[in-house]
Amino acid sequence: MELRAVSLERAGRRVLGGISASFQRHAVSAIVGPSGAGKTSLLRCLNRLEEPTNGSVLLDSSDITEIDPIQLRKRVGMIFQTPALFEGGVRGNLAYGLTDVPDDELRSALVSAGLDDEFVERDSSALSVGQAQRVCIARALVRKPEILLMDEPSSALDRDAAARIEQLVTSLNEGGLTVVLVTHNLDQALRLAHHAILVVDGRVAATGTPREVTGAWPRERSS
Repeated sequence: MELRAVSLERAGRRVLGGISASFQRHAVSAIVGPSGAGKTSLLRCLNRLEEPTNGSVLLDSSDITEIDPIQLRKRVGMIFQTPALFEGGVRGNLAYGLTDVPDDELRSALVSAGLDDEFVERDSSALSVGQAQRVCIARALVRKPEILLMDEPSSALDRDAAARIEQLVTSLNEGGLTVVLVTHNLDQALRLAHHAILVVDGRVAATGTPREVTGAWPRERSS
């Protein structure tokens, strides 16, 4: 994916200011920066959950505004900071909006997300937060995305659950999935990412490997 001079205004306030960046195929790319820097807004522009005020977003050289939004969000899945599941069973959550999905595909997605395939029989209300996050990841994987967007996917989890999510990101990427990860935690980016974009005050402050962007990190504002 590529962003070309993407700007975003919300209620008269500049959120993003002319961002140009690209995300490498089959890599983990991290969007890093302090809280409030515009990282999540930038991520949401990648699958049209936010519409840029100016500029364009390209997927395989095609402007994403020319792609049907439903098809786009199958190709570019998104995992939010707080897992959100519908009431009812895990099976229904995994297959939501789809028709005639074979049961073995649902079970395979759960296994790929690091859960036993028997979770397909469970009620979503009985899951821990970490398990719910993995079911959300499995739900995205059922749709066979080319890119998985992840917005602070471990920030709501305890240390052990967060470590399992990090291991999962690495495993999915090693299987060929392109991942774009938002984090305010530079150490997490150093552990997971091949490439990083540092966003400060809605603009790109540095790009390169996570270690290369360390020198531009505004430490007095980081957390």
